[in-house]
Amino acid sequence: MRNIFVEKLNQPYIENVDIEIVERKGIGHPDSISDGIAESVSRALCKMYMDELGGVLHHNTDEVQITAGNSNPKFGGGEILKPIDILLTGRGVSEFEGKKLPLDRIAIEAAKEFLDDTVINLDVNTDCVVECKIGHGSGDLVDVFRREGAPSSNDTSFGVGYAPFSEVETIVYETEKLLNSKAFKAQHPAVGEDIKVMGLREGDKITLTIGCAMVSKYLANREEYIAVREELKDIAIDFASKFTNREVTVFVNTADNDDATDESGYYLTCTGTSAEMGDDGSVGRGNRANGLITPCRPMSMEASSGKNPINHVGKIYNLLSNKIAHDVIDEVEGVKQINLMILSQIGKPIDQPKAASAGIILEDGYEMDKVSPKVNAIIDKWLEDISVITEEVVQGKAQTF
Repeated sequence: MRNIFVEKLNQPYIENVDIEIVERKGIGHPDSISDGIAESVSRALCKMYMDELGGVLHHNTDEVQITAGNSNPKFGGGEILKPIDILLTGRGVSEFEGKKLPLDRIAIEAAKEFLDDTVINLDVNTDCVVECKIGHGSGDLVDVFRREGAPSSNDTSFGVGYAPFSEVETIVYETEKLLNSKAFKAQHPAVGEDIKVMGLREGDKITLTIGCAMVSKYLANREEYIAVREELKDIAIDFASKFTNREVTVFVNTADNDDATDESGYYLTCTGTSAEMGDDGSVGRGNRANGLITPCRPMSMEASSGKNPINHVGKIYNLLSNKIAHDVIDEVEGVKQINLMILSQIGKPIDQPKAASAGIILEDGYEMDKVSPKVNAIIDKWLEDISVITEEVVQGKAQTF
């Protein structure tokens, strides 16, 4: 028997809270770039270990640090003056049973591939410097697919999840996804990847404040910049109407100075990320594992990106709790909202948490004694099949930021 607890959630339904604040840092934000690199390096190491040894060796690559460069963006052009410094640290295994493994090379290649795919206007050969300082150690081979029993937790930690997303959470999340989609970039090349969407709901009024780095070479002058900025505002308002009937107001680049006659008054970049000109980044300072920053909801401070997917509960339990929460909403009739917390103990099997605690709000007319067993069963089944999380991470199918 697992330590599963299901109880009534003694707090208001999220849509009935007067004030709600939600944030998402886009894929080109320095913190998100750090998360993305960390996770890409971990995945690449997993693939290398599996290809070379048939299983995954212990590693953690969740200590990526970005030190901003310097640039001189100009309408119609600009240049990078000082490259962005990207430091890969953490721990990995570079030799096992006499077999040497190209850990550093694989890590640097993975980081550059992520950057090349993510920040379209960044030249990874000239605009950044990637340095690998991942510590080399020895470790036991952990076979993802053939091991006996669940691995032991590497830490006493917890993961949290909730469902469903509120209207403003959905709008914030989907707006960033839209603006940073490949299709959108093809139509709007001046829109960079460093996009932050901040949502505020005051009763039935939603306000979005969007910070968007613009790519200078696609904008000939301030008039073109302002036109793109205003178009973004209209696009965001129209897009939000798909998810809510509430009043939505959108602001874009509120620090702009439209009285300026040159580039100094606007959010211009050469590459589309502020990492080129003053903004540093670190793993774990941005979005949680569900892709959002939500001070009105339960959150874990764990950095999920880059942690090993075998026994690091700081990663596994955060991914797992969100999976469970959404499955409960989708599969259990009568559950209006669920908050889930899963706690590990170091050295104990990860499928046997110290506590898996679910708090639920029910729709009118439903009773806890009828619903609780169904929620319990979903939690228990996911814990029994917890290796699915590991496999999804290794295959690149799991979102960590």
